[in-house]
Amino acid sequence: MTHTIPPLGLGTYGRTGDAGTAAILDALEIGYRHLDTAQNYDTERQVGEAVRRSGLKRDEVFVTTKVGDQRMDKAQFMPSVERSLEQIGLGPVDLLLIHWPSKNDAIPFEDYMTSLAEARQRGFARLIGVSNFTIDHLERTDRLLGKGAIATNQVELHPYLQSPRLVAHARSMGLPLTAYQPIAKGECARDPLLGRIGETHGVTAAAVALAFLMAEGHIVIPASSSKANLAANFAARSVTLTDAEKASIRTLDRGFRRINPDKAPRWDD
Repeated sequence: MTHTIPPLGLGTYGRTGDAGTAAILDALEIGYRHLDTAQNYDTERQVGEAVRRSGLKRDEVFVTTKVGDQRMDKAQFMPSVERSLEQIGLGPVDLLLIHWPSKNDAIPFEDYMTSLAEARQRGFARLIGVSNFTIDHLERTDRLLGKGAIATNQVELHPYLQSPRLVAHARSMGLPLTAYQPIAKGECARDPLLGRIGETHGVTAAAVALAFLMAEGHIVIPASSSKANLAANFAARSVTLTDAEKASIRTLDRGFRRINPDKAPRWDD
């Protein structure tokens, strides 16, 4: 496998316990080859177990995990990464992310970002990246680590939150964005416009949302425990939207953000 991030992956938030392992195994059987976990999801063990039980070779599955914001200080950062690799049990991960920037630099930005770079140098991760970073954070990353050091910025993106300022900046950097909550926790599945477009292509409204984001150049990591929904979402890979369809979906943007905890930065959009 090249170290390019597969454009459609599986978010594993909520896929805990044996049921979680089973859902991840279902996704691998359907054809998913990109699994996204995090220290704070409590699904790292399930991801590793599912990959081992799938019979797939390690280099056939792209695995991402994230360092929790409560473990980013110099004392905890590297031990937490080593624990993640132990939990997953598949050797180095393909992508290691900072999950959230430290609010108001309570943990110095330089500390955790240089630790991230060091984790890659130590061979703990093949690629490094960030999550929930603003334009300012991305610019600071470039100055600190050099242009092209990170592989993605994982952020909330869906047809109702298209983040034009952040997207334009990321494109100017050549930086792919990874969309979490890409179907807005199922809200896109009930959207009349997406549903009509889906009927044209023989797919679900949710698959249209995913196909749109991928057509915009984003990576998507929808989550589901339903085998039927996993398969329906995976069908997005075969959808080619027309320019008119994409233009109509762009009109759905209303800056609707679902994930906005107290620790969130000041968003650009």
